[in-house]
Amino acid sequence: MDIFEALYTTRAMRRVKPDPVPDEVQRSILDAAVRAPSAGNEQKYRFVLVDDQAVKEQFAPLYRDALARLFAGPYKELVRTAGETDGRRFLTSARYLADNFETYPLLLFAFSTDTSGSSVFPAVWSAQLAARAHGVGSTLTTVLGIYHPTATMRILGVPKPEGWRPSCMVTFGYPTGRWDVAVRRPASQVSYRNRWGAGVGLDLDEPVWRPGT
Repeated sequence: MDIFEALYTTRAMRRVKPDPVPDEVQRSILDAAVRAPSAGNEQKYRFVLVDDQAVKEQFAPLYRDALARLFAGPYKELVRTAGETDGRRFLTSARYLADNFETYPLLLFAFSTDTSGSSVFPAVWSAQLAARAHGVGSTLTTVLGIYHPTATMRILGVPKPEGWRPSCMVTFGYPTGRWDVAVRRPASQVSYRNRWGAGVGLDLDEPVWRPGT
């Protein structure tokens, strides 16, 4: 796959089929993850793959509770004002993940001892790009680590004395929808040059890459 196709079309894919992700794809996902840049080459992260239905069912009510707390707290204003905007679509999609948590064929839990995230998140993103290359959709979420870190570590048997903390969880599965370039605010609206607020001086009102380019 062209690198720009992977970069531009790897977006949150929450609506996926229950079909299992083959072992060879899982191997590719994990091997790509560990090739990402790592601070000091120390790889201060660990991954736990979950495909056991009983384990997923333990996490499902925790995830639904965490999302409800997120919507009632930090996302309260978004929930109130979403209406028919992109925010509404996001909320509907996020609720879908919570409502169907048990049906996701593969979960990846990432743990780290580095609170900066400078090693674990590049590794996770590489895992998501590798999944995209195999036609597998993914979604990164942090709510379990925020609202239920102790339970997450207990369920997965993570040793407390070693300093590991949950960084994120990623769902994987074959999407029911189509891949496309995500709609975002243009880079020209969120980027500056030399000084905060100064124009970046580049034509970035439209995506630089489109399918077929």
